Amino acid sequence: MTEHLRPVTFTRAGAFRGARDALPMALGSVAFGLVFGVAARQAGLSLAEATLMSALVFAGSSQFVAIGIWGSPVPVFAVIVATLIVNARHLLMGAALRPWYSRLSRGRAYGSLFFMTDTNWPLQLQAFLRGEREGAILLGSGLFMLSTWVASTALGHAGGAIIGDPRTWGLDFTVVAFFAAVLVKLWRGRGDALPWIVAAVVAVAVHAVVPGFWHVIAGALAGSLVGAVRDAR
Repeated sequence: MTEHLRPVTFTRAGAFRGARDALPMALGSVAFGLVFGVAARQAGLSLAEATLMSALVFAGSSQFVAIGIWGSPVPVFAVIVATLIVNARHLLMGAALRPWYSRLSRGRAYGSLFFMTDTNWPLQLQAFLRGEREGAILLGSGLFMLSTWVASTALGHAGGAIIGDPRTWGLDFTVVAFFAAVLVKLWRGRGDALPWIVAAVVAVAVHAVVPGFWHVIAGALAGSLVGAVRDAR
């Protein structure tokens, strides 16, 4: 039986392990959620609206994009398009898990993928790459991170009057630090350097000449293409 055809398990113990392994990242995302809560309050969202967005969307970067173009009336089409562009990278992330998740029922596979983020996706993928067969790590870690994300959003919104401008506290740097930490977790060795560099260069170049958030997709596709060519060789 080939590696990808071996059965994949989905246990409660695996979900609890995912929650435990996600603890450092979940705590690190609290500041991220606080900043979003403050930004949502400044954009005019109520406490209920901000927490509901975090619970249903559960995607920090796209939520910040949506808040950035929020207005009255709400530009619904622009918000949808912008969030789709920013979150399109999840198509690639989900495809990376398909060789294993195709062995699970649709309910377990798609239900887990709803809770996939930039930070808990590596936990599940790396477990599979090590030869482990537990598929509930993504769900357990995602549920735990969702709870901290929603709670910190609510806390940030409620305390927005006290916090004021996040830049005063240096919280605006949280987003950069957050994703820098994710990159450290993903690093597998010098072989990753070229795809990462290509992705960064393409993203910066596209950002300089194309308005909007197309640089996110361009960088992701360029880096993925280089990585695919590297793996094929």
